[in-house]
Amino acid sequence: MDRYLAVDIGASSGRHILGHVEDGRIVLEQVYRFENRMMEKDGHICWDVDALFAHILAGLRAAKDVGKAPVSLGIDTWGVDFVLLNEQGQRIGDAVAYRDKRTEGMEQEVERIVPFPELYEKTGIQRQPFNTIYQLMALKRAFPQRLAQAHSLLMMPDYLGFLLTGAQKQEYTIASTSGLLDVRARAWETSLLDALGLPRRLFGELSMPGASLGGFTDGVRAEVGFDCQVLLPATHDTGSAFVAIPARGARSVYLSSGTWSLLGVEQKSPVTTQAAWEAGFTNEGGYGKNYRFLQNIMGLWMLQSIRRDLGGHHTYPELAALAREAEDFPSVIDVNHRRFLTPDNMLQEVKGACADTGQPVPGTAGQALQCVYRSLAHCYGAAITALSGITGVAYENIHIVGGGSQDAYLNQLTANATGLPLYAGPVEGTALGNLIAQMIACGVFRDVAEARDAVSKSFPLQTFLPQ
Repeated sequence: MDRYLAVDIGASSGRHILGHVEDGRIVLEQVYRFENRMMEKDGHICWDVDALFAHILAGLRAAKDVGKAPVSLGIDTWGVDFVLLNEQGQRIGDAVAYRDKRTEGMEQEVERIVPFPELYEKTGIQRQPFNTIYQLMALKRAFPQRLAQAHSLLMMPDYLGFLLTGAQKQEYTIASTSGLLDVRARAWETSLLDALGLPRRLFGELSMPGASLGGFTDGVRAEVGFDCQVLLPATHDTGSAFVAIPARGARSVYLSSGTWSLLGVEQKSPVTTQAAWEAGFTNEGGYGKNYRFLQNIMGLWMLQSIRRDLGGHHTYPELAALAREAEDFPSVIDVNHRRFLTPDNMLQEVKGACADTGQPVPGTAGQALQCVYRSLAHCYGAAITALSGITGVAYENIHIVGGGSQDAYLNQLTANATGLPLYAGPVEGTALGNLIAQMIACGVFRDVAEARDAVSKSFPLQTFLPQ
């Protein structure tokens, strides 16, 4: 029996999930899980990429130890972050995380060179302070010598794949989060690179999902005890998550719910109108050269942060129960406000946002949680209204995947706020989409449509109707 392995790394945790097909159904098995945390280093918030790679190797050994070494694996991660390599393939500097404040003021600096309407028309990517384009401009200002030394740029999953195989490839879906691609040509926007003074040599030919990086290096084979093909899924985690959604027609809205909430639809062509950028929509690359036209919404990061502020001992169902107890608390805040990106204390930031907008201020943790829950559901509803206005489609349902699909309370609030039925599952949507891309490349499924039929047969969904 051939098994495939998804190495799915999010902003707070990672997992190794094996998949195979049995009697037309996809069977998943988690063999390894680990924490992923940002760390302070030299005044910046960084990723511990050495620890991440050590965890990847440990997960591969775990699969081998239970007699289930895969025939292929794929890696997906969050977007926008990258490393620079010199000509010898050695890392230059640290992998600075998107929540670091080094990009403050970089939007204005870029837009003095390329006004945002022109930038959006070229790239289709919404203005977010952490986009790769702004990170590179911050690096150019603070450490120009690093750009001068750099021979290549690899996004996070590209780099981890390089460590496994020695092959440097830049995958399309993760590259699309950078704000540096020509959205229609699906290639680096060289005139933009030149205008910003970013070296063209860092940006090579893009690879599409399904391409192979080859087998493990000799060192990795010796470390884990086997060899397999490393294939490119949609290496951006949302790109993989969208692959796994068993869509219910053209009038379905997709919601990938985790640390971030990504809400939108699949399209055959990008939308770069003024209405789209004013509403905060982005055009990210999808599997099969589709576009994911969506909003990035702050998501469960706020709940994760409040959990930390409360000491970290509450389970997420316990947080939801505290919110339910305060369901009459009325305040609604803008969850996408930048003040919530990296606050020292999320509880205090929520209270401050309520005070600043003249609303009742939470007096208990439950009231603060209710405010976040209510505000997330309100934001999802506003995003769907804006999406419908831009596309001209009256959407009929929401399909949610990812860890957030387990939050029954938020699901019900979202159904209520939108007036739409909501279908929840599968939970491991990102890993599942990663596996599907590998299985299509290996001939297990003909295409995404056949794979989504298998998803529908394999994973029961939970339905939430508006109340």
